[in-house]
Amino acid sequence: MNQLPIFVNLRGRKVILLGTGEMADAKRRLYERAGAKVVDDENISDAALAVVALEDDAEAGAAVNRLKARGLLVNAVDRSALCDYTTPAIIDRDPVLIAIGTGGTSAGLAKALRQRLEQLVPANLGQLARRLSAARDRIKQIWPNGPDRRKAIDAALDPAGPLDIFFDRAESNVDRWLAMPFVENKSEVVDMLLASADPDDLTIGQARLLGQADQIYANDDVPSVLLDRARADAERFSLSIWDERPPVGLTLRIRMKI
Repeated sequence: MNQLPIFVNLRGRKVILLGTGEMADAKRRLYERAGAKVVDDENISDAALAVVALEDDAEAGAAVNRLKARGLLVNAVDRSALCDYTTPAIIDRDPVLIAIGTGGTSAGLAKALRQRLEQLVPANLGQLARRLSAARDRIKQIWPNGPDRRKAIDAALDPAGPLDIFFDRAESNVDRWLAMPFVENKSEVVDMLLASADPDDLTIGQARLLGQADQIYANDDVPSVLLDRARADAERFSLSIWDERPPVGLTLRIRMKI
């Protein structure tokens, strides 16, 4: 991972934008949409970020150097080598945002992915997020223990769960879900025999299980790039410490609550 994706709160904050024309106009619309106050004076002292959209290479490079010398993070449009940060292609389901970046290597590829994913992401996703936020206190009352609460939410959002994000009007099911009696989660152990060390060879079911696992026991020859597909907070162990005889082959054994 060459860049850290972050979401920056720019509402009411100043962003310097140098340049005119189509590129500059597109950036202005994007930052104003995020609530920023876009200014063209590079000498203001309280800017949060800076964008350089100048056509001339020499002028753009000089402007980038001046802004960086002041400690500002700079986005240089169509000049990825000069960028401190890049702006992704965005799928907006406010307050849910899906950002697609290529590290400045291909804006066209990011755009193509956004257009394809736009067709898949439900329009009501933002409404579901707001309903869950409004129900936060109620959820904490039902599941006061953090891990239990997280697992309950994960189970509700799973495919075919009561809050399956691809289910039409899933947001209307939040109250119905919270009205269900509390059911204690049980532990399940799943052995996963991998086709190869390539994470792209994971089946959809295997990728889903990795995303749900609480604990992961892996053979020493399972590469880290594959384990990166698991949840960041899942506990990791060597499969060799398992009490039972471990399976043969490139194997993961995952423990999860159901």
